[in-house]
Amino acid sequence: MSTIGRIGFRAGVGAAIATVAYDVVQVLQVAGVLHFPIDEILIFATSLGIVVPFVLEMVALHHTRVGDARFWTRAGLVFTTMYAAFGTANYVVQLATVIPAKLRGAAESVRVLEQTPHSLLWDFDAIAYIAMGLTALLIMPALRREGAERRARIACGAHVVATVLSGVVYFYPTFSQRLLFLGFPWGFTAPLFMLLVAFALQGEPHAEF
Repeated sequence: MSTIGRIGFRAGVGAAIATVAYDVVQVLQVAGVLHFPIDEILIFATSLGIVVPFVLEMVALHHTRVGDARFWTRAGLVFTTMYAAFGTANYVVQLATVIPAKLRGAAESVRVLEQTPHSLLWDFDAIAYIAMGLTALLIMPALRREGAERRARIACGAHVVATVLSGVVYFYPTFSQRLLFLGFPWGFTAPLFMLLVAFALQGEPHAEF
């Protein structure tokens, strides 16, 4: 395995682990086990932990492709960057501004920045994860149709479907706890496609068509 493949593999595993950690915190919050402020701190911290390793994984994938495959990975990197920008902006605002203000009893002063259904930062979150879904869609043609890369392609396709379901949760006119369950498949497909792309990076240094 090349150095880039090794970095991409480790980054992909790291991104998958951070996503699973986010999943666990989300489930515990919905189940009522975790409460403010620890639930929000952990949710946004684990979400922030996905960003850097996922970006590195996609950069590594791009640098292990050749020929026309690089068009698709480069397009994927555009949406990876969009995911990172919107996601990081949201998570940092929540962790560094909103949560501290709420703890000081000054929630009203940052109400516009709080991530609540159909708020500004809610839309930022939606854009971030839709961009991640588009990344999964765009890198599919750059993955071979056999072996570990075939499994990664399938996982990417599943994640695209889960992203569509999550989009319904984000943009349905009326949010409810029941509607939130529609987005749960994302919790499985996101770490799965990250992990399987990581395993694909362990194989050949480039895609052959």
